[in-house]
Amino acid sequence: MHVVVVGAGVAGVTCAEALRAAGHDGPITLVGAEPHAPYARPPLSKQVLDGSWHPSRSVLRTVAELDGLDVTLLAGATATALDPEAHVVTVDGARLHYDALVIATGVEPVRPELPGIEHAFVLRTLDDAVALRSAWARAERVVVMGTGVLGSEITSAARHHGHEVALIGRSGRLSFGTVGTLLSERLTELHRDNGVDLRPDAGALGVTIDGLVLGDGSVLRADLVVAATGGHPRTSWLAASGLTVRDGVCCDDHGRAAPDVYAIGDVARWTDPVTGRSTRIEHQTNAIEQALSVAATITGAEPLAAPIPFFWSEVHGIRIQAVGTFDPARPLDPWQEDSDVLVQRDGAATTGVVGWAAPRAFRRARAELARTVPAHA
Repeated sequence: MHVVVVGAGVAGVTCAEALRAAGHDGPITLVGAEPHAPYARPPLSKQVLDGSWHPSRSVLRTVAELDGLDVTLLAGATATALDPEAHVVTVDGARLHYDALVIATGVEPVRPELPGIEHAFVLRTLDDAVALRSAWARAERVVVMGTGVLGSEITSAARHHGHEVALIGRSGRLSFGTVGTLLSERLTELHRDNGVDLRPDAGALGVTIDGLVLGDGSVLRADLVVAATGGHPRTSWLAASGLTVRDGVCCDDHGRAAPDVYAIGDVARWTDPVTGRSTRIEHQTNAIEQALSVAATITGAEPLAAPIPFFWSEVHGIRIQAVGTFDPARPLDPWQEDSDVLVQRDGAATTGVVGWAAPRAFRRARAELARTVPAHA
């Protein structure tokens, strides 16, 4: 059985490794759009960007290590079409037959449609991180557009590097992964306590070589501007495939998008078997858990329980962790055992837990959530 994995990030590599670990002895082809060996993305906005890591430390598996697993890596190759009925994926014009296909193409950065946006840096790939790191070695003042997780991480790295930093948004609130805007006030205080010029509702009209034109027409001077304004699932190549694509590839609770076709990681929208809701989560832990689940399904192993969404980041030295699901209409309450852990409940059941610089207490509260969340497989 030939398994083709399109996407050579952490989701794709983990799936290939898990297939071998489960005893799959057929061919595995890993298709990667970038010319590099597979690498992890989370360090790009943290250790690689702040200079504490050489870029090579982000590599997940070398080509030699993949060869040792008998995994064929097609680096610098792009999938352009999928025919699920024929079990064929087109890669750089060549037709590649599969018995099982795993889509792990991730997301691509969204550049705001603003005049001069070509002057702004983005951060998604290893090459992006190297270019940005080189540019801000010569910069004093950095402006970051985007008040989501990536914007906060880039802002934190820039301050760590000694830059003056302005963080610009348009909604007035800061969002943080699966938690949404429920941590906005805490994040606002954290950034300002660390010397960030935070303007969460300033908006932007354009980018110039001198900086960012704000919504009121004034110019915020900067040596470089970074656009951290979200990502869009890489699904354009699936337009004629017949798959259901709606802000990601829509799947059942085991990642199945069509017969013998699965999707995992940032590009995948899995259905929760309890609530029936479809969610897409951009985080490495989720990608790994989905990859393990799909590998088990493909090899006929015992199905794994649908993963409980988990997320973490670090901003200005503060480790922020979150597990579960969060309703933006309900508040976060201090946990009875530690006020640096916040919980959200639905009746007696704990549905979401956030840890704010409290990893040990977070682990205990996470165990409480695991006891109350419905089990499903």
